[in-house]
Amino acid sequence: MITEKMEEYLEALFKLSCEEGALTPTRLAEYLGVTPPTVLDMLKRLEAEGYVRYLDVTGGPPRGHGKGTEKGRGKGASGGAGRGQGRARREITLTPKGQRAARTLVRRHRLSERFLTDVLGLDWESAHREACRLEHVLSPEVEGKLAEMLGNPETCPHGYPIPDENGHIKEEEEIKPLCDFCVDERGCIARVEEEEPQLLQYLASLGLLPETDIEVKDVAPFGGPLLVKVGDTQYALGREVASKIWTKKGPGRGGRGKGWKGGAKAR
Repeated sequence: MITEKMEEYLEALFKLSCEEGALTPTRLAEYLGVTPPTVLDMLKRLEAEGYVRYLDVTGGPPRGHGKGTEKGRGKGASGGAGRGQGRARREITLTPKGQRAARTLVRRHRLSERFLTDVLGLDWESAHREACRLEHVLSPEVEGKLAEMLGNPETCPHGYPIPDENGHIKEEEEIKPLCDFCVDERGCIARVEEEEPQLLQYLASLGLLPETDIEVKDVAPFGGPLLVKVGDTQYALGREVASKIWTKKGPGRGGRGKGWKGGAKAR
């Protein structure tokens, strides 16, 4: 039987699989804030239940000659083979069963966020925290009624797509981080990263919400901040913050619509 902790790992694996980069135990441990041995123990359970595959993948040539390395790499990494021989690393993939379970969790989480912000008026960082609890207890019937009541929304308050009842995710428009904008470039905020409560509170206080139009007025040299314009107001944003704001082309539908009521409370 799947446990709440197993579900948390599946959801994390799904989110990481949507980003660039290999899906490794080290990366998963960093994302969840746990130790690699803890991750390895859970991966064994998930693999035994048929939710993930945990396999050796051939990589590039080993860095050294005859140096001891972590378990799972090729023979050339443990001595006796030359640089031309590849090494293996361990990567994780979700099985079809794991994909279905993960997408169901993501759907319930993001529908819950919509309900908590649009109906109950919670600020969006609190909604994210509460949705982490609700996603584990919603039944399929309640999930369906919730989606129907909300009008089958396509995105969560942070701008991430909501899988439909069959687990399908609508193909998204091309997006890029705000930190890659040039001077006088305009766009619309598509989403903001949802895992940092303080960041969500800060962005909400500035009105930097999904579907908000934004324009870069200046870019400081040597990795300095961006001067951005939202409405009639200008703000200086550091590169790290700007890297967590994803944009798309064209005008938005107005970020002070759904989700703004909750965001305003964060001021």
